[in-house]
Amino acid sequence: MTATMTSTNEPQQPETGDRGSARLRRLIPAAAAVLAGVLLYLSFPPRPLWWLAVPALALLGWVLRGRAAKAGFGLGFLFGLGFLVPLLAWTGEDVGPVPWLALAVTEAVFVGLTCVGIALVTRLPLSPLWPLWASGVWIVGEAVRARFPFSGFPWGKVAFGQPEGVFLPLAAVGGTPLLSFAVVLCGFGLCALVLRLVEVRRVLERGVAAAVALTLAPVAGALAALSLIHTGAEQGTATVAVIQGNVPRMGLDFNAQRRAVLDYHVRETKRLAREIIEGKKKQPDLVLWPENSSDIDPYANYDAREVIDEAARAIKAPISVGAVVTAKDGTPRNRQILWDPETGPGAVYDKRHLQPFGEYMPYRGFFRLFSKDVDRAGRFVPGDSPRVFEMAGTGVGPVTCYEAAFDDVVRDQVKAGAQILSVPSNNATFGRSQMTYQQLAMDRVRAVEHGRAVMVPVTSGVSAVIMPDGRIVQDTKLFTADNLVAEVPRRTSLTLATRLGVLPEILLVAIGAVGLGWVAARAVRARRSKDAEKPTGTEEPKGVQGQKGV
Repeated sequence: MTATMTSTNEPQQPETGDRGSARLRRLIPAAAAVLAGVLLYLSFPPRPLWWLAVPALALLGWVLRGRAAKAGFGLGFLFGLGFLVPLLAWTGEDVGPVPWLALAVTEAVFVGLTCVGIALVTRLPLSPLWPLWASGVWIVGEAVRARFPFSGFPWGKVAFGQPEGVFLPLAAVGGTPLLSFAVVLCGFGLCALVLRLVEVRRVLERGVAAAVALTLAPVAGALAALSLIHTGAEQGTATVAVIQGNVPRMGLDFNAQRRAVLDYHVRETKRLAREIIEGKKKQPDLVLWPENSSDIDPYANYDAREVIDEAARAIKAPISVGAVVTAKDGTPRNRQILWDPETGPGAVYDKRHLQPFGEYMPYRGFFRLFSKDVDRAGRFVPGDSPRVFEMAGTGVGPVTCYEAAFDDVVRDQVKAGAQILSVPSNNATFGRSQMTYQQLAMDRVRAVEHGRAVMVPVTSGVSAVIMPDGRIVQDTKLFTADNLVAEVPRRTSLTLATRLGVLPEILLVAIGAVGLGWVAARAVRARRSKDAEKPTGTEEPKGVQGQKGV
């Protein structure tokens, strides 16, 4: 009896060890997926570590390669959390962790679904080309996230982490989709190359050559695209002033703060006017105020209109004023108003791409079940068309804050005749978080993408002057009243990216779609082949079938 018990118990030791090893084997890819996400996050501003995106995506490729759909989703979801939870932390600055984590988890689900497709295309024949299919699938995922739900949330596009990277010139060729594709392809190509070199016994020269080509092709393309970046003036130059009035930090209730913010921007504009008289600053041709610089409707409030008039007359130049107004149809609008020093308010641009859960609340009644904070969201109505301001002979295209994340809004303003771009913003709600630096990175990418100088007036910082090659030539500090005066080129030519519009994204999405279509076709063929292999002409008795069913 004792001998029997001993022999029965002996196999249990290795089984326990095997279970532990199995858990460890599952834990390593999961930990690697989270690490890859964190590395991608670290590649984003304000850190100048753009190059970290390549090893981050290479690690993701290693984690996903050859995985089934279920594992691909789980690992991709973990990668998304590692990337998006820290990247979007600024969204909880004013409303707490619940909306922040809800947004990060929702976006991570989209990333997880994208990684399902990436995992499946890595299993296709012609294995050296899997980075190409996988990169196309990534662009499919970015394209979906930029459009759905609630008109999309493009924050976290790989392209927006590359304002200083070697890949940046590609933005002038194919916009943010091509820039993202190049970085992702380089990362996945690096993964394929390392795998080929590690698997020495199965190395094929053509496999190594393909992996090297896929890794280096994006870099070579970016170097070639350098010749397409032009920064010179085509219609002369404009002297532009950017005003950062700052905001009160504490001690004022909401209504008082609204008036204080307006007064601060008037005061800073008048201070610039004095500096011009004293010869310290050059007289600007035009002046740009930030979004929400007047949350008091200057159409309905005479005192607000009067102080803006005073500022415009003092500076002797037209001002683009960011204001919250009630339109003629009674709806609230986030508006830029072209304010002339002699004739007052004129042309307007109403923000077209509003921020859900901030400027408006989708399904307000439903989301109120989870948080009363939904009632803090606005009820703004979007504008319906692009508009370029003619300011002292310069075509200025306003792109209000959140809109800078959307390819079509910026492109529309350039095609409508903008010679320079203005991105008026209000980041005061987000304190000293990384949000303002992430948005500034987007603005730098847009400058290269469309070959335009980009002015960034922000209520509390960081305001900046960006040249068409993406360089920041002047900027301000956070929560500091300041002004910037710079001479910038007026440009009218359109980059290839501007002319092609959405076409590069369609072509890159098509690459991913071809890979996914191939996966689907192989699955259908495999199922048909399996069905064809079943014996025909014989039928099991019903009794046997019934037993199998049980």
